[in-house]
Amino acid sequence: MANRLARESSPYLLQHKDNPVDWYPWGEEAFRKAREEDKPILLSVGYSACHWCHVMERESFEDDATAAFMNEHFVNVKVDREERPDVDSLYMSAVQAMTGSGGWPMTVFLTPEGAPFYAGTYFPREPRGGMPGFLQVLASVADAYENRREEVLRSAGSVRDYLRRSVEAAMPEGTPGVSLLERAGEELTSEIDRRLGGFGGAPKFPQPMNLEFLLRYHLRTGSEEALSGVELTLEAMARGGIYDQLGGGFHRYSVDARWLVPHFEKMLYDNALLSRLYLDAYRLTGRDLYRRVAGETLDYVAREMTSPEGGFYSSEDADSEGEEGRFYVWSVREIRDALPPGEARLAEVYWGVSERGNFEGKNILHVPRPPEEVARELGISPEELGRRVEEIREKLLAARGRRVRPGRDEKILVAWNGLMLRSFALASRVLGREDYLEIARRNAAFMLEKTRPDGRLRRSYKDGRAGEVPGYLEDYACLVEGLLALHEATLESRWLVEARDLAEEMVALFWEEDEGRFYDAHAGHQELIARPRDLYDNATPSGNSVATGVLLELSLLLDRPDYREKAERVLSSMSGAMEKVPGAFGWLLSVLDFYLADPCEVAVIGEPGAEDTGELLRAMGSRYLPHRVVAGRSPRDERAAALSPLLEGREARGGRATAYVCRNYACQSPTTDPDELLRQLGG
Repeated sequence: MANRLARESSPYLLQHKDNPVDWYPWGEEAFRKAREEDKPILLSVGYSACHWCHVMERESFEDDATAAFMNEHFVNVKVDREERPDVDSLYMSAVQAMTGSGGWPMTVFLTPEGAPFYAGTYFPREPRGGMPGFLQVLASVADAYENRREEVLRSAGSVRDYLRRSVEAAMPEGTPGVSLLERAGEELTSEIDRRLGGFGGAPKFPQPMNLEFLLRYHLRTGSEEALSGVELTLEAMARGGIYDQLGGGFHRYSVDARWLVPHFEKMLYDNALLSRLYLDAYRLTGRDLYRRVAGETLDYVAREMTSPEGGFYSSEDADSEGEEGRFYVWSVREIRDALPPGEARLAEVYWGVSERGNFEGKNILHVPRPPEEVARELGISPEELGRRVEEIREKLLAARGRRVRPGRDEKILVAWNGLMLRSFALASRVLGREDYLEIARRNAAFMLEKTRPDGRLRRSYKDGRAGEVPGYLEDYACLVEGLLALHEATLESRWLVEARDLAEEMVALFWEEDEGRFYDAHAGHQELIARPRDLYDNATPSGNSVATGVLLELSLLLDRPDYREKAERVLSSMSGAMEKVPGAFGWLLSVLDFYLADPCEVAVIGEPGAEDTGELLRAMGSRYLPHRVVAGRSPRDERAAALSPLLEGREARGGRATAYVCRNYACQSPTTDPDELLRQLGG
């Protein structure tokens, strides 16, 4: 018999609907039951693509004896961390404070008032490898709550006070100046692994926001050391197993230091951030590898991660048929069964396939040697090798497509969709792909229509309806950023209007005037023991970082000095923290770089979709020029002229699309020539 989770829309919660555990979703019903029956709450937080979440479910939550003990002694609450980032962030802080580390699945024991008093992550059902068994943990916690209540309440009170202090604590302020950027750039550059790329050892995460900042640092200072470190990392990832060599797209992270063995889940946000990074690296260096990887990654999202309505799905699991990575790995026999002998031999050499394998007796496809070296060994040109590899890749991808695919989390999250919207809009101009522009338009229209059922933005959408959870700061900020990118790619005024209105709502809901920063959840959101505010850029950029960036852009586009003032307050209040731990603020450092760069203001007056307009937009897209904002309109759209001061009094010269470039309150001559536009922009 299904439990209460059967009524939920989250794929992660639905995975647990048939557990014998009497699960509750997060909400007042669970807390009321805990108070009435005087039971502690067992809070279990995870997400659909989490491998160890699946393991703990199989070992414990599907076990009748474990479930019976949980049901007798606890009120059990399941949370999808992607649907409720406020709950996840708050209690992850508690886990880290109590244990010194964190991760998922997250297991936290709470008082009926929501205060945590004991926590951990994955627990095996039976004791193993120095870890206590889950049944042992349950018995100990239940005994403590029943027989040592005062001790439990003291612990819970201490953790609750810590969480409130940590949320309310003032960050060390400093001066958000160029010297901060230079010190951060020097520190991050020095931390790059000069042999294998990336930062640190195993496990190794891509950290695209820090790499993006280093591209800007190179642009600002000319540091070849920073650029070479970024390029080493991008090439190593592109050739490694963390990158899906057949289908495109990146897995979550590498369990080793050399990018070979990934944790196989694929997350939408990783592919949004990494596709953008590779696009920017391509524009800066002209290297075809970066163009190809960006295009293959976006093609993967378009093919496998896009709903019929135009939304982008959240993730694909690491596991299929009960095994991690099974969908992606190959034996020599499977390669030879899928290809003619000559092509099989080339595939084995190019992707490092062997009888021994590199992952549990199978092969994760990767490119262990430079393609030029492989071409010499095979006696063909690099161009011929590339052509043949592409033909083989299509055949192997078709063969892989007949396997059982990993599960897909078809929940559509607004924040992650905003990130991917920006990447598709950018790529449409960088790569000259009109199909990408249509994907971006459909996504934006879908998000604006379907995720605001009552006029107020929601966090998620699935199965034909928006979720009940209100949108968070990151949802508003990332969607605004995506809409601004789409306006730049199309010059269609609708997207600028929607971005303006959402930004106004974002400020009204989340801005905290006294502290000069944003909260993650608005004041009317369901109350937690502390109002969450995550200021660090982690796997995704923090809501504060993205919100600060879009306020700076809108301050220029809309002539809103109040937005610039708010952005300045965030940067000032966070500058001390950025200086201390720059690796935790990659996105915000890029925002600070924009703030200090005296950005160009570009107005383009031209017919959207016309060839002469497209030439100007493609010219801007062809160069890495992060320090600019773009507004545009059709010459016939007089109403749009009132949207932005940049568009007032501007016309298309001689009936041709015309660009107007201004910087530091000084404007250059209007131009219809793409090359002259690049010269004026400094490209």
